[in-house]
Amino acid sequence: MGVYSKKGASGFSASSTAEQHGIGETSRVLALHGVQVVMVVRNMEAGTNAKEAILKEIPDAKIDVMELDLSSLASVRKFAAEYNSKGLPLNILM
Repeated sequence: MGVYSKKGASGFSASSTAEQHGIGETSRVLALHGVQVVMVVRNMEAGTNAKEAILKEIPDAKIDVMELDLSSLASVRKFAAEYNSKGLPLNILM
């Protein structure tokens, strides 16, 4: 077993992918560790449902949901303006 396939306490390894665990699961694990998470989604209903599920498990999670459709430049501009207005740092982008 190589260093990249060894799973940590979170269940993830360096070779884990979003397809294996889902972006909602990635967001849950980050929130579990106290990270401020902004879930960027195309489908706000699905994103809101994922947020609510995370908050049931981690009531003090710092998690927001924002809409973004990468196929639309107008959506990208709108997201960027809204994100910038929050004044949050951007440390990780997935």
